[in-house]
Amino acid sequence: MKKLLVFLLVAMLAITGCSQDSSTGSDDGEITIGYAINNMNDTFQTYIFDAAKAKAEEYGYKIEIQDSQEDVVRQQDQVKAMIEQGVDALIVVPVDTSAMEPITNAAVEAGIPLVYVNRNPFGEGEVPDGVYYVGSQEIIAGELQAEYLVEIMGEEGGVAILMGILSNEGAVKRTEGNENILSKYPGIEILAKESGNWQKDQGMNITENWITAYGDKLKAILSNNDEMAIGAINALEAAGRDDVIVMGVDAIPDAVQLVSEGKLAATVLQDANGQGEGAVNVVHKVLQGETPEKVTWIEFKLVTKDNVEEYMK
Repeated sequence: MKKLLVFLLVAMLAITGCSQDSSTGSDDGEITIGYAINNMNDTFQTYIFDAAKAKAEEYGYKIEIQDSQEDVVRQQDQVKAMIEQGVDALIVVPVDTSAMEPITNAAVEAGIPLVYVNRNPFGEGEVPDGVYYVGSQEIIAGELQAEYLVEIMGEEGGVAILMGILSNEGAVKRTEGNENILSKYPGIEILAKESGNWQKDQGMNITENWITAYGDKLKAILSNNDEMAIGAINALEAAGRDDVIVMGVDAIPDAVQLVSEGKLAATVLQDANGQGEGAVNVVHKVLQGETPEKVTWIEFKLVTKDNVEEYMK
């Protein structure tokens, strides 16, 4: 009788083991993508995630998100935990583009495809095998802003620049793009550059200080993103200043509405849907055994009063 029971138990275990799909990180055969976001309070990043999630669902994939709340060590720990849990792929929005080597190495060593999105940790450097980047050429956004500013302001005036988090490639490159263009015009003076950390309230506080410090010399504010630009507009309105040109980046719905109302001179469309969907498309290709491009560029587009209707939702 004991031999019979042992035989039956072994048979049951064998049947159970055979019913599991060992080709993915989960026993039910579902593909799971780990998504490490820099900060769920970053409005634009939530648009990228929503697009990624929708595309993942189209493919029948599960997507699990971890919010690092702008803590790079937390993000590194979260990614390592997801790798240990057996995710099939990773999508990461870097907190600090200069500190992604531990995450890159962990994914490569585990043999898990890794797609960085929106913030490029490699700059002009080589992207490792098994790792990919989907995003936009950030310097172009800054150049588009500055070119349009010269067009509507002229070749003279004081300009201030609201920068994002200084460890982020987007903040550095968008500001560099501004400076590349404005430096060609001796009559344009960059009065100040200050980080508002992508946040609306900080953009407002900084602008209040600039209004006091520079008075009528302040003719324009170029912001690395729309949230800080909206904060700047709030400060200018409170001070009764309607003579300062303000521009942002991202083309979030609130900013597009302000462009249509004439309160925001322009924003630069960073295609959140294109980036989110693009990241998942890269994952899908890898999992299907295809070889996608290491870098996928998503085009920036200038949104002004002349074409804003195209971007109204």
